[in-house]
Amino acid sequence: MTVSKRALDICLAALLLVLLSPVILGICLVLLLRDGRPVFYLSERMRSPDRGFRLWKFRTMRPDAGDRGVSGGDKTDRISETGKFLRRHRLDELPQLWNILRGDISFVGPRPPLRRYTEMFPELYAEVLRARPGVTGLATLAFHRTEERLLAPCRDADETEAVYCRRCVPRKARLDLIYARRRSLCYDLRLMAATVVRRVGLH
Repeated sequence: MTVSKRALDICLAALLLVLLSPVILGICLVLLLRDGRPVFYLSERMRSPDRGFRLWKFRTMRPDAGDRGVSGGDKTDRISETGKFLRRHRLDELPQLWNILRGDISFVGPRPPLRRYTEMFPELYAEVLRARPGVTGLATLAFHRTEERLLAPCRDADETEAVYCRRCVPRKARLDLIYARRRSLCYDLRLMAATVVRRVGLH
């Protein structure tokens, strides 16, 4: 990661935390009153093939001790009404500003995978995770809706896992590697702007 990219991450994350602190506190209060504790969901993700960290999100599902893998149709009934709203507008990702400040992730980069997938595809993720993981990126913008569509019909964890590994992991990795070849501060700003446009529904 370049000095300029890290400086942008720190300055922008700090600014957004200050500006959005009323929103973040409001979401905490709503979740506490409507869905109870815990307010946050911490998930181990990987910033390199052998180095993990705790990714912060607002909790959107009922806890399940047997939870594993990515979210597909098999987990739909666990999503709360508050969680559906947060996910629809990506507000569940606001706590990741803290991860950006810590240096776990950047604003732009490949989405950080679960450990299980770096262990299943070590050579692939050794390439992908040469870039610092991010909140958004080329694969997120180009493939996220397709991934949701592919996983939505899955009715159990095994089916979700099979579809994700066969149809999502390779295609996302190709996009992440395209980003790695093109990455620059200017390209990151373009991807961030495209993410904002999509989030607020301007297209």
